[in-house]
Amino acid sequence: MSEIVSQAWKRYLGQLQEHPLRTKAMTSGVLAGCSDAVAQKIAGNKKLQLRRLLLVMLYGFAYAGPFGHFLHKLMEIIFKGKKGKETVAKKVILEQLTASPWNNMFFMMYYGLVIEGRPFSLVRSKVRKDYPSVQLTAWKFWPIVGWVNYQYMPLQFRVLFHSFVASCWAVFLNLKARSIAAKRE
Repeated sequence: MSEIVSQAWKRYLGQLQEHPLRTKAMTSGVLAGCSDAVAQKIAGNKKLQLRRLLLVMLYGFAYAGPFGHFLHKLMEIIFKGKKGKETVAKKVILEQLTASPWNNMFFMMYYGLVIEGRPFSLVRSKVRKDYPSVQLTAWKFWPIVGWVNYQYMPLQFRVLFHSFVASCWAVFLNLKARSIAAKRE
């Protein structure tokens, strides 16, 4: 079994080297799909909502993976040759003040408009109501992830690491929402 895992990892690394954007996009899509499948199960769905799952995978594949790929390349250009904790802190701050607010807003809009199929006016209203607390919550968690990512992860693994943590984060948020709903019942 370990030989199979070892070979798969070797092939993955080869793809990451040969086709980094495509590999990161596919990885992000698969992890987003896995996260949504777990989230649906936690939510008590008896049957997997395939349309929702595919649209979440599309988000990971078409947006999250490529965005992360180019974000980390841009960070390397901005901070070219600079190392150390001060540089890591600057990268985390820059990411949290630019990419984090944008990504949270974009995901909320995508989820409401595309996945749930709600009218723009309702989605806009929900985003206005929920966005501040979503962003504040993100700022309590994601800077730590960013620090670990920039401090310890090689450039080619940053999107993979971020996507994996994002998958776990989505499951956590679903569990939290579920427990809040259970308390109200």
